[in-house]
Amino acid sequence: RGPAFPASRDSARLRPARQFPPRPPPGRWVFPFAMETWDGTTLATVRRIPLLTVKAGPRDGDVWLSRLKEEYTALIGYVTSNKANDNDWFTIGSDKTGTKWSGKCWYVHELIRYEFDLAFEIPITYPTTPFEIELPELDGKTAKMYRGGKVCLTIHFKPLWAKNAPHFGVAHALCLGLAPWLAAEIPSLVERGMIDAFAK
Repeated sequence: RGPAFPASRDSARLRPARQFPPRPPPGRWVFPFAMETWDGTTLATVRRIPLLTVKAGPRDGDVWLSRLKEEYTALIGYVTSNKANDNDWFTIGSDKTGTKWSGKCWYVHELIRYEFDLAFEIPITYPTTPFEIELPELDGKTAKMYRGGKVCLTIHFKPLWAKNAPHFGVAHALCLGLAPWLAAEIPSLVERGMIDAFAK
């Protein structure tokens, strides 16, 4: 066996460049990761939610107010679509600053509705980074949750958000983040008798 030699600079130049998913063109967005992370119904639903165009966070003054208008427009569209498909599953609203949001979310399992408080706070780095969704009443009841009841989202969610910022907003996070989490965790919590008190 002959001696091993380090690769030359010329050979390094010949290696094909690593290909990354492109940035989505205006008005469109891209799934750069595995599609099996979300089911077909979820993908069809999120594609109907309007994309946002204003890149502004809570410290951006009047531009932030323009962003909030887009957020509410997208949320209204999402809620309307859910109701039309008999899939209404949350209520949400914000304070005057648009930074603190609260409401209710619910999941129906075996014809029983389980309802929980829902809250989140918009970070100053939004919309470049998403907010953390909180279900404080479920704190400590599942491993798929951080301290304080913060939902542990799929590893694919944050990279997907980063690829589509600033076009994703509150409605997209609920659709791609919270809804799949509820579908995965609530049946398990019910079977373990952890959330009987939340049955309606």
